[in-house]
Amino acid sequence: VQLVESGGGLVQTGGSLRLSCAASGISVWEFDMAWYRQLPGKQPEVVAEVSPSGSTKTLDSVEGRFTISRDNAKNTIYLQMTSLKPEDTGVYLCHRLYWSDAWGQGTRVTVSS
Repeated sequence: VQLVESGGGLVQTGGSLRLSCAASGISVWEFDMAWYRQLPGKQPEVVAEVSPSGSTKTLDSVEGRFTISRDNAKNTIYLQMTSLKPEDTGVYLCHRLYWSDAWGQGTRVTVSS
């Protein structure tokens, strides 16, 4: 299993970014997939997840601002982030929920105030 994240960068408060997670070795539509956020010195936390049926959940603090989606044809998971805040700064990683796959490098998001 390989998950490669991209799309991070430096944005100002209120800006937007779209993160991508390209998968190989698995079919993303067959599993619960999630975007995690890792803050310095802390364990990764789930910010959004999508089930095989397409249902989604998001962390309360990003509800209404972040949207997770899936493109089965591209075998890719996306995280659309809008109205970004400085507290959204961190490394974003995607992962299969409930599996012990190796973590990718993630993509860094920095929101300046």
